[in-house]
Amino acid sequence: MPTQKLLGLSLSNISIILKAFKIQQLLTNMRILLLGSGGRENALAWKIAQSTHCEKLFIAPGNPGTAKYGTNLPISLLDFEAIKKACINEKIDLVVVGPEEPLVKGITDYLISTPALKNLDVIGPGKNGAQLEGSKAFAKAFMMRHNIPTAAYKEFTLGNYAEGVQYLQQHPLPIVLKADGLAAGKGVVICENHLEAIAEFELMIQRAKFGEAGKKVVVEQFLKGIEMSVFVLTDGKHYVILPEAKDYKRVGEGDTGPNTGGMGAISPVPFADDQLMKKIEEKVIKPTVDGLQKEGLEYRGFIFLGLMISGDEPYMIEYNCRMGDPETEVVIPRLKNDLVELLKAAANQQLDKVNVDTDPRTAVTIVAVSGGYPGDYKKGIEIKGLSDINPEDSILFHMGTAEQAGKIVTSGGRVFCITSYGRSVFDAAEISKEELGKVSFTGMEYRSDIGYEFD
Repeated sequence: MPTQKLLGLSLSNISIILKAFKIQQLLTNMRILLLGSGGRENALAWKIAQSTHCEKLFIAPGNPGTAKYGTNLPISLLDFEAIKKACINEKIDLVVVGPEEPLVKGITDYLISTPALKNLDVIGPGKNGAQLEGSKAFAKAFMMRHNIPTAAYKEFTLGNYAEGVQYLQQHPLPIVLKADGLAAGKGVVICENHLEAIAEFELMIQRAKFGEAGKKVVVEQFLKGIEMSVFVLTDGKHYVILPEAKDYKRVGEGDTGPNTGGMGAISPVPFADDQLMKKIEEKVIKPTVDGLQKEGLEYRGFIFLGLMISGDEPYMIEYNCRMGDPETEVVIPRLKNDLVELLKAAANQQLDKVNVDTDPRTAVTIVAVSGGYPGDYKKGIEIKGLSDINPEDSILFHMGTAEQAGKIVTSGGRVFCITSYGRSVFDAAEISKEELGKVSFTGMEYRSDIGYEFD
């Protein structure tokens, strides 16, 4: 028998098997800390807790929904010192960072530079990599450097304010204005006329409408098309593509009214066929991951690709350096893999050794919000019926809830969401609406038309 063969296996196959075995050894009895307190973290906690490799799960600060799957720790997301102490005291092996702000402010760099945590793995990019979300100007320049299709743009500050006004006066309508930094999802304004655009420009730069985030403004070409989101898990060299999704930002039926953090989401996206997904991979995903590597940006975590599909071509709108919310609530339920195995492979730059297995069913999530959202709304209202959800085809994820005197009450604008599986968008949406009817609180509202254009 040839020396390069052993029991019918080539040396390369044996190497892959040994690496997979090594990952399995590393996965045994992991203690995991998940950072965040929203619906995204509830969905991640639900999935992580199913892993045979999770010895114990902690969530900081968590919510009443995450408490079902692990131990909530009353720690602020920006209290890096307290997070570090929790990692040491609880002997944490893996940290999963849910929201963007800690990443942009450097939580990953802080933790991995701590000598007592030299064996800790963190899912979430370093501060430099997180600039993809932390700075719209950085992200646009990154796209340009790596030939990733995106809208034309210019950036302005107080230093060239007058030039910016002149630019806006001559810009084709509509005009998109984006605050450069993090603005809690509210830093994008689409203006239908030049007077409105100049007024918003002044509010951002001269009057600090978005605080520090708006000191630099990106003025962008308006792209017509349909938005969708694609999610990638990368180890900085390799990547896997997770199920795609489409979310619904407007508060009102038929996509009317002001923008919100998201009123619902669907997955898969009916128009995202193999041909389109191949274009997205070739034109956006590969150049993005290659660009991170070429520029030496440390990145082991999720990349959220916000895309505009114009005709049959994908264009990048924005990057997020984490999973979306409420998209996570439909993407993660469709992921059949053990999530901890994927995360550990990402931490060890072994994602080229794994494949994503996706549930073929459609998932639709519908968000229940407080009356008045996204404007002023009341908190502390008791929620009834949370335990009545049918677990056969539906999952309830807490988004903005709290526990008071043994009762679950509202604590945010987006309160909870219900994700259901179905044979189609219509079927899954109907099941979610039926389950929503079992839960109530005073002032509760939701969109009954999530996925309406695919009925």
